[in-house]
Amino acid sequence: MIENWMGPSALWLLEWLCSELRLAPGARVLDLGCGRAVTSIFLAKEFDVQVVAADLWIKPTENWRRIDAAGQAKLVTPLLAEAHDLPFAEGYFDVIVSVDAYHYFGTDERYLSYLSRFLAPGGRIGIVVPGLTTELDDGLPEHLKPHWEPDFWTFHTPAWWKQLWSRSGVVDDVRADFLEDGWRDWLVWSEAVLETTDNETARKLVPREVRMLRADTGRHLGFTRVIAQRT
Repeated sequence: MIENWMGPSALWLLEWLCSELRLAPGARVLDLGCGRAVTSIFLAKEFDVQVVAADLWIKPTENWRRIDAAGQAKLVTPLLAEAHDLPFAEGYFDVIVSVDAYHYFGTDERYLSYLSRFLAPGGRIGIVVPGLTTELDDGLPEHLKPHWEPDFWTFHTPAWWKQLWSRSGVVDDVRADFLEDGWRDWLVWSEAVLETTDNETARKLVPREVRMLRADTGRHLGFTRVIAQRT
């Protein structure tokens, strides 16, 4: 996992997400923004589902090597895909998941309407993203200002996400919640990565996360989970 670092621990977050999803053996699953495909491999191994591992930044050939080495060549298909230009048949997937990625492309009012067309009627969609305990409409707290990046404005509360999805008209049974003490998991993972990784990007970015999480101590930062069913 550390060798394939791309942010918070994707498998911890995926386990939390899957605890509320109905993943039947043989289901067709889209892992959108899969990164280095470790989440896709996990889904195939743990639930015996067919997974399309779609990502824009990691080349399919690179992910295919990991998938094949993990013994999941029959169940996981790597694909280069941009989230707004997905090459799938409408209604093809039973489940769509996205871990630590959806906030980069899915905060637009129209995106869920686009993505949901690739779900079968009654299909489930679930995401986990970095989140907030309360919206920062009045500006950043002083303790976050030294660590904040423009991308972090994509972090939102469960209530914010629930409202966005509920008014889309394309999903129902929308549930959104916050991971209790999720900031501690994030911090423990980040500290472990920092202690052991040789990844230059991680060594550059993770110290900022560690300082930010230590300064915040869960007052604002953590993880939001959102799950819904296609209408």
